[in-house]
Amino acid sequence: MDPQRAFSLLLLFIISLLSLHSKVIYGDSSVLFLDSPTRQYLRLSLDQTVSLSTSEIGATASVLLGFAPPSTLSAASSSKLNEVLAPNPFDRPRALLMVEVTGAEDSQLVGRSDKSPSGNTLRIKVEGNQRVDIQLPDEAELSMVSLNEASSNAECLDKELSDFASWFGGSYVEDASQSLNGELLIPIANGAFMRLHMSERADREFATSLVMLTSNMKKAMELHQVLTKSEHSPAELMTGRFDGIKALQDRYGKEGIAQSGMEVFVNSMSKMLDSLQAAYQGKIVGVIAHRGWVDSEQENMFHFTVNTRPSARSLQQTKLSPETIIIAEVAFVRITLAWITGIILLIATLLGIYFLVNMPITKDTLLYSNVKLD
Repeated sequence: MDPQRAFSLLLLFIISLLSLHSKVIYGDSSVLFLDSPTRQYLRLSLDQTVSLSTSEIGATASVLLGFAPPSTLSAASSSKLNEVLAPNPFDRPRALLMVEVTGAEDSQLVGRSDKSPSGNTLRIKVEGNQRVDIQLPDEAELSMVSLNEASSNAECLDKELSDFASWFGGSYVEDASQSLNGELLIPIANGAFMRLHMSERADREFATSLVMLTSNMKKAMELHQVLTKSEHSPAELMTGRFDGIKALQDRYGKEGIAQSGMEVFVNSMSKMLDSLQAAYQGKIVGVIAHRGWVDSEQENMFHFTVNTRPSARSLQQTKLSPETIIIAEVAFVRITLAWITGIILLIATLLGIYFLVNMPITKDTLLYSNVKLD
């Protein structure tokens, strides 16, 4: 083989390996649990930091929803959960808001606790780079709302942008010639405004993603009012992911407009959490996750597994093995014999009592064994 061609193939192979390795960039991940301002669901209440594994974080979320932790949880992990969660097992929020943020620093997310009357913030450092698996029971016991369902109509998005700007104290100037091509002004610190042009891809992704999160949270609050009136009130889970910060960083860098975008996101989540706390009467905990690893396949940090229970029809159609049938027959025979023996003993006891009560007193040989009767 030509040496130059061999060198080219080797170089191509090395580049391929590097590209595969660069699909995932690892770093420190953290999860922020934002406690209720009126109720205390977290034991640690002084803005402390603990270190938990992904399985322990998933178990914490399950317990806050009112469900039992996975049976595979070790004793050491259970002890950690007791250090994090409030001790009363009958007082759980049964409602969680879980939002995953890419491109943000956890220190920036922690700063939101000083901007609203919300409860204490518990920062959890994630051990490892695996995703957080959260095991949930039957779907009938849980109401899950996705916060990433966007409107497909550009005109509806224009209206949602206008409503969001009014709600946030800003403004949105629509483009009469084209939908979703206007300019969004959002107030930030020191009386300044963040200016977003919908014609720019990064600006549009940030704005529409943020509007999508807030509008779906408002829909979740409306659904909560309906669920509270039902006989069986399920646990409520709102899940979403926000990539708007990362989109701004990829386009403009980590400074400047990306920092303004971080401030707008923090303020938006702060206002929405306050609204959720009011709607849920304090029975809700917010979970904001900062992912330190970036996956090119865009895999979510939180992964939910819903355990479905088999229906009665499926149980009837299940074929039993011969061993199972034999065990059932033996158990049936034993139960039958026990019942028959018990009935016989009960009848004999009643008959004995009857004859003893109706026996003439002089015929009782135990009492009058030494008495001679004529």
